[in-house]
Amino acid sequence: MHDIRAIRDNPAAFDAALAKRGLAPLSAEILQADERRRSVATELQVNQARRNEASKAIGQAMAAKDSARAEALKAEVAALKANLPEMEQQDRESAEAIDALLLAIPNLPAEDVPEGADENDNVEVSRWGKIRDFDFEPRDHADFGPALGLDFESAANMSGARFTALRGPMARLHRALAQFMLNTQTGDNGYEEVNPPLLVRDEALYGTGQLPKFAEDLFHTTDGRWLIPTAEVSLTNFVREQIVPLDTLPLRFTALTPCFRSEAGSAGRDTRGFIRQHQFEKVELVAICPPDQSEAEHDRMLDAAEGILQALNLPYRKVLLCTGDMGFSARKTFDLEVWLPSQQTYREISSISNCGDFQARRMNARFKPEGEKATKFLHTLNGSGLAVGRTLVAVLENYQQADGSVLVPEVLAPYMGGVTQLDPK
Repeated sequence: MHDIRAIRDNPAAFDAALAKRGLAPLSAEILQADERRRSVATELQVNQARRNEASKAIGQAMAAKDSARAEALKAEVAALKANLPEMEQQDRESAEAIDALLLAIPNLPAEDVPEGADENDNVEVSRWGKIRDFDFEPRDHADFGPALGLDFESAANMSGARFTALRGPMARLHRALAQFMLNTQTGDNGYEEVNPPLLVRDEALYGTGQLPKFAEDLFHTTDGRWLIPTAEVSLTNFVREQIVPLDTLPLRFTALTPCFRSEAGSAGRDTRGFIRQHQFEKVELVAICPPDQSEAEHDRMLDAAEGILQALNLPYRKVLLCTGDMGFSARKTFDLEVWLPSQQTYREISSISNCGDFQARRMNARFKPEGEKATKFLHTLNGSGLAVGRTLVAVLENYQQADGSVLVPEVLAPYMGGVTQLDPK
């Protein structure tokens, strides 16, 4: 959500920021809707005040035995009461109209975000790790994974495309990765573990920005709830409609949950393998803090996600997203992209975003700065620490052996019960 007062004060700056996102100017349309809303609200308030004033005057007229004035006032109050429902409806509609405009507009980019149209204009910040020099032709995980327990066929038979069953040691390796990530984020990085709801109502998704624009990317239940596309939705909404005590900030949450996405806009992309699924698990990181702490929290969250990749000894690069590739709610995003030998390229495994006060405004999540009477909106941040399925793919491909087996990264030994290698059946 955007600050309507900021748009009133500097519409040109608002339109210039939208232009960086590749969007046409919208301030004139917004301000026109805002003027109508304020006009209707003012008229409603004037009529409500007059109704109250006239109602009080009726008693005074009757006390003074001025029956003619009392009857005239009664007629006026009756007329005002008759008109008020329509005026209240106009007030609701005008407020909903400007809300609908503002809810559909993405966050404005931070000043240091590079301008660009798409992923080709992203800026590489750094690389970590040594890319393995294979003495054989590395294979795609979709080709050698089935012999290790990646069961694409059974899952497709029961659920359709973009579902996968994990069996035997493959399921254990997936679980080991998830537990390692969760333990690291809680034990080493200070995030509070949460087991949140997987089903949420409309307002939760409006708060984090998935609704109204991205409804087609979500799964909707028959009772009006939604399956979460990421635990960001549940974790961020912990502060919805709250004034959070300053001494409790920053809040840092993590959760390991299934995530559900329809992948409506990904037709033809990653149709093979385990990279793009309708159902997958992810360890999510969320931070909620005052505005002056959000840049530091962004760096801290990046370190937490990068630490997982480094512990697993997976080569990756860090990329600053351009304005045309950022998510709807983000004002600044770094992607971590892990190396996949079969594709000879880096693929996204985590997005770490600072949303500023964009989500907090939609959720009405605030705090009261020390020594001040007025509240301010919080800043929210989110990122993957990491996507478990994509990390599994990266481990399979980077640790694969010529005979189709896969070595288990050393850091996962405590979670694997002595299993050091996955062997094909």
